[in-house]
Amino acid sequence: MTEAQKLEHLQKLATLMRYSILTMTTQAGSGHPTSSLSATELMAGLMFGGIFRYDLDNPKHPNNDRLIFSKGHATPLFYTLWAMAGQLTAADLMTYRHFGSPLEGHPTMSFRYTEAATGSLGQGLSIGLGLALNAKYLDKLPYTTYVLLGDSEMAEGSQWETLQLAAHYKLDNLVGILDVNRLGQRGETLYGHDLMAYENRIAAFGWETILVDGHSFPEVLAAFDRAMTVTDKPVMIIAKTIKGKGVSFLEDKNGWHGKTLSPAELEKALPELGPVDKSVRGVVSRPEDLKPVGVKPKPAGKLSYKPGDSVATRKAYGNALKRLYPQFPHLVSLDAEVSNSTYAEIFEDAYPKQFFEMFIAEQNMVGAGLGLATRGKIPFVSTFAAFFSRAFDQIRMSQYSEPNLKFCGSHAGVSIGEDGPSQMGLEDLAMFRAILDSVVLYPADAVSTERLVEEALKHHGIVYIRTTRLGTPIIYGPEEKFPLGGCKVVRQSANDLVTVIGAGVTLFEALAAYAELQQEGINIRVIDLYSVKPVDAATLLTAAKATQGLITVEDHYPAGGIGEAVMAALAPNPVRLYALAVTKKPKTGKPAELLDLEEISRSAIIRLVKQISQRRS
Repeated sequence: MTEAQKLEHLQKLATLMRYSILTMTTQAGSGHPTSSLSATELMAGLMFGGIFRYDLDNPKHPNNDRLIFSKGHATPLFYTLWAMAGQLTAADLMTYRHFGSPLEGHPTMSFRYTEAATGSLGQGLSIGLGLALNAKYLDKLPYTTYVLLGDSEMAEGSQWETLQLAAHYKLDNLVGILDVNRLGQRGETLYGHDLMAYENRIAAFGWETILVDGHSFPEVLAAFDRAMTVTDKPVMIIAKTIKGKGVSFLEDKNGWHGKTLSPAELEKALPELGPVDKSVRGVVSRPEDLKPVGVKPKPAGKLSYKPGDSVATRKAYGNALKRLYPQFPHLVSLDAEVSNSTYAEIFEDAYPKQFFEMFIAEQNMVGAGLGLATRGKIPFVSTFAAFFSRAFDQIRMSQYSEPNLKFCGSHAGVSIGEDGPSQMGLEDLAMFRAILDSVVLYPADAVSTERLVEEALKHHGIVYIRTTRLGTPIIYGPEEKFPLGGCKVVRQSANDLVTVIGAGVTLFEALAAYAELQQEGINIRVIDLYSVKPVDAATLLTAAKATQGLITVEDHYPAGGIGEAVMAALAPNPVRLYALAVTKKPKTGKPAELLDLEEISRSAIIRLVKQISQRRS
């Protein structure tokens, strides 16, 4: 095929793609056709211009190039691309946005060629970062990750977090494609068609920038060719485009974002496209059949804690990652410049090639973790529990990619002490419990921490592990098991008055209360609720029936915490439950002072138990 024939073929593809974009969205009655029309040449040139390498029969091929639509509302374009590749029929496209169709309104995993669910703007580039990190530093494969970006989403701070990190890691296998079509949802974007504004800023972050007319196939193809020659820095192709390109009454017109044409408007628009060859299809280049070198698992080391020793669970978390890596060689660690506090540094020191410093950019860190997870890695993403709140949208969106992704939040609760409320994670249990099918774990000692990290590695899905700043005594033996969804009855007798349920630091407050109350002839049952989600409802119900009620004690706000988790689990049963939680505005102080202030200390437990005892008598 000559160059002229190649360009003619691409133009025919672009025309059919525009036809499909318009017809499928009108048939659906919803969608974003104008946002799709602006990037048609960009995506057709990438996929069918000899640049993109992909085994269409094997979307999971490890050396496939990767394509992320960060501009997730442009799904009409996304699905049309795969139709032009022969993977969807015209009839398939007409199911767009219909209930039960894999062609959902924004990319989801129900469509087999989706790399990760997107649609909440400002997230695709960080996912691409994770994919590129995997290719360059872990699998060491020559695939390239491409991310289609909209100009509106460049106002998101998460984009600039990623721009910094991609340059820092010299990711010359990451190519952003910025569709500068000038118009956002309600009018002009921040910089309109000022391509130099984007170029100056992106280049300042250390990226190679290439400016093109996004509707010129020669310029688009030349830009992709040039991107392949850049070394040691990522590339951003900045393309001037026209929103609604191809239809005169849509082109560069405000007010059409997220609006489809009526049947009458469609009938008026289609002739403007010119002749449509519905038989034309594109050819996608195949990748080299390269695969990462497999690493065989080896047995993990044994635990070496001594009963009674004081070890912070955050330190046990770092120990666990180091100990378990030989058994789980796909494990990787990401940390937001607090690895000497989360103790991810223990893993970093032992396996530096499996560790990525993400600096204080939590949103990007979560997105990069998701990108790594899509390539079969098991990322453990760690920072202070409080700071995951900054990245909750990324965490929320990650669930729709069905990832094997783990989070560890340290410095949880008022028990961190003098640093004060800005550093205290008091909403994290609620946040992670809200994620569909998530697992939420809260170990009390080093042994349970290590065992729960191991359980997290064995479990496929989102897992959150909450760790404590303070050292806590070793109370479990090295052979103790901690299955997900379980709990431990650590103190009980035949005549327990009530059951006190603690987790993490409050378990030790409950044990201290147990010892003092026993001296006064009052017995209480004590449960370690190390699995906050799922909850061991059967054991809790047995305890509730055997005692005068349940007392939950947690270093967390009441909303969404342990008390509510227990209430929800036992809701069908007539159970008396008392909840002690953080209810006052936290402040700086010693850990013991703050536990007393919030009435989640041993003395608060003792007071409540005695009140219950007096009512009974």
